Order: sequence, then C-alpha cells, then structure tokens
Amino acid sequence: MGSERQQRMKALGARLRGLRTEAGLTGAVLAQRAGVGQPTVSKVENGRMVPSVEVLGRLSGALDLDESTTREVCDLLVAVEAAPGDSAEASGDEARVGSPLDEVIRSARLVRSFQCVVLPAMLQSAEYARYVFGSALNATPEAVGRAVAARVERQSLLYEPGRESVFVLTEGVLRTWPGSPALMLAQLDRLLAVESLSTVRLGVIPWRRAVPVMPRHGFTLCDRDAVVVETFRGERVLGDAVDVTGYEETFERFERAAIFGSEVRELLLRVMAEFRDLSDSVTR
Repeated sequence: MGSERQQRMKALGARLRGLRTEAGLTGAVLAQRAGVGQPTVSKVENGRMVPSVEVLGRLSGALDLDESTTREVCDLLVAVEAAPGDSAEASGDEARVGSPLDEVIRSARLVRSFQCVVLPAMLQSAEYARYVFGSALNATPEAVGRAVAARVERQSLLYEPGRESVFVLTEGVLRTWPGSPALMLAQLDRLLAVESLSTVRLGVIPWRRAVPVMPRHGFTLCDRDAVVVETFRGERVLGDAVDVTGYEETFERFERAAIFGSEVRELLLRVMAEFRDLSDSVTR
C-alpha cells in the first residue's frame, strides 16, 4: 500500500486532478495559468511530488477555487506534511489518540453516520478535529497532530465515485462548539460545501422535532458489516451481526426524522448568521 505519506500525497493529487477536470482544463493549460512547469502539475496529480505552499496557492488560484475548497486542499497538504514516512512508527500513546481505523472506513462503499454531540469525523475541519483529539486522555501535541492529519486525509474518500456517505446530525451538534465562533463559521462553511456533493447526503434533526430514539452516543455504519463507535479513548469497531442490524434500524429512524436539501442549507445559513453575531459581540 505504500507509506502513509505516499497515500496522502496520492489523495492530494487525486483531489487536484478532479478539480482540474471539473474546470475543463488540461494539465498544460493549468500549468501555464499557474506559472509552473507541466511536469510539476503531472507529478503533483500523480502523488509523486509534494507541492510547496506557494505552488499549491498558484494552482488553487489558476483553478479559481472558492475559499472553502482552497481551505480543503490546504488541509490535505497539511496532512501530507504531518505524515510519517516508511520507517516512522507511532508511539503507544500516539496510537491511542483518535486511532481512525482507516481500513474499516476505506473498504466501505456505503458509510452512514449519526452524531448527537460532535460532528462526524468525515466532516470535521482540521481545526475542529484538533479540539476533538486534544480532549483525549494522554493526548500529546505530536499525537494530536498525527491524528488530525489522518482524519483530514481520510476525508478524501468523500469525493471518490462509487461511494455514498449519509450523515444525520441533531441540531445540537451545530451549536456545540469548541474554540471560537470563527472556527465554527469555517466549519459550517465546509458543511455547506460537502452537502453539495453528489456522493453525500447531509441531514439534520431540527431542535423543533422530537428525536425518535433517545441518543446515547454517535456511531458510523460501514456497509452492513461493522459499526464504529467513537469514545474518549479512540474508536471501537463492533462486527456482531445483531449489533449491526440494531444500529441500522436506529439510523433509519433518525434519518426519517431529519431534514435534507434546501431545508438543511437554510438551517446552516441561519446558524452561521448567529455565529457571526456571536463573533461580533466577542470582538467588541
């Protein structure tokens, strides 16, 4: 499979290649617009070269990326730079801080996640994830950095054709915030961008609606094979068929209670407006 760093380089390259294709540009045209050599574009897109911050900025500008997408590709670069090489190994504490169980998620073609307090791992911005992992027991700056990078890299799966991701949140998740209002404004902006993807369905259970089941914790279903439950000590995988079926039925009940599409976008924009007001009051 190659080193963790190589995998993240390929994820960054694949995302940039996809954005170039969406823009209707050839590699040669992109290189010309960005003021870089065509071999540079080719190597970056094929995961054989890590672009500098300056080169990535030029490519982003040439692709005319919006603020949210620019932030996304920058996060992917951060994940590359934080990744260990072939010989690096995580310490015991490091492995326990938010161990993402990548193989379980990567092998799934259908991912369904319900969360009632914290945003789903696949939707978290790098700064939001840093607070999540920072609250883990025995967290160290090094362990948190690696866990954040792994989480950001895993999010490239959202853009892969042939995969489907369904997320259902309670409205309380949108209003449970770490850090600052500015952090949540950036996070909510990311949710708006992800919601527009054809591979993603994002639903929210508004606070005006009663929940069909009293939620005790969040969970993520991977196909119909396993359930990932996130705890303070990391993530646990449940593979028992009875457990999986029970979680599937529970997820379906939450999904039926949620709003989707334009209603979700309107809700996100309202919550963003409230965070802007809160941010203004903090800075006064």
